[in-house]
Amino acid sequence: MNDTLISCRNIEKIYMKGKQEIRPLQELSLDVKKGEFLALMGPSGSGKTTLLNLLAGIDSPNKGQLLFQGEDISRYSRKKLCRFRAKHVGYIFQLYHLVPVLTAYENVELPLLITPLSAKQRHERVSSALEMANIADRASHYPRQLSGGQEQRVAIARALVSDPPLIVADEPTGDLDAESATYILGFLQKLSREFNKTIVMVTHDPGAAKYASRTLHLDKGHLLEKGHVDS
Repeated sequence: MNDTLISCRNIEKIYMKGKQEIRPLQELSLDVKKGEFLALMGPSGSGKTTLLNLLAGIDSPNKGQLLFQGEDISRYSRKKLCRFRAKHVGYIFQLYHLVPVLTAYENVELPLLITPLSAKQRHERVSSALEMANIADRASHYPRQLSGGQEQRVAIARALVSDPPLIVADEPTGDLDAESATYILGFLQKLSREFNKTIVMVTHDPGAAKYASRTLHLDKGHLLEKGHVDS
């Protein structure tokens, strides 16, 4: 039985800045297993977020193969990538990206509005996600009425609501106090260990990376080091 969720083979990403060619990723290969909690570390400009965006189907590589559950998504059209993300990927970002005029409940429900689910089914999914993220008691609150840690819990519930196999997190604790950050990182670890969610997290914080089951270090588009971290 193949336990690999994502396989990258000789991935390259190329951007043009005026006449200058920028290569944030060069001939990069890596496998991510189902249920793994992977931390991506490295200096600014090392290619971490570029790699995260490729793994999540936000962007496509210029060269190489990107396999998700054995299917090559590297040549998907934008429309097909959009459908792929809606089904397979949940997003958690540093600044939450909640809609200020919607309640916590409504923010979590947003990804489901483009699905064929009934109102009852959506309610069940949203309620379950809010409970999992321990934020159900703030369902009727607006983002301005929540602390940073509470906003991030709502963002996590939104990422979970469609039950995707992959959760990507870009500096998810970078804007939080220590107590809230510890809770969020512990919860991500629980999602991996107990619910078999695959987590890929970009972080600058070695303390945050300790929650992951594996840490990869990137520099100038190259994978420099692989290591398992005990937590």
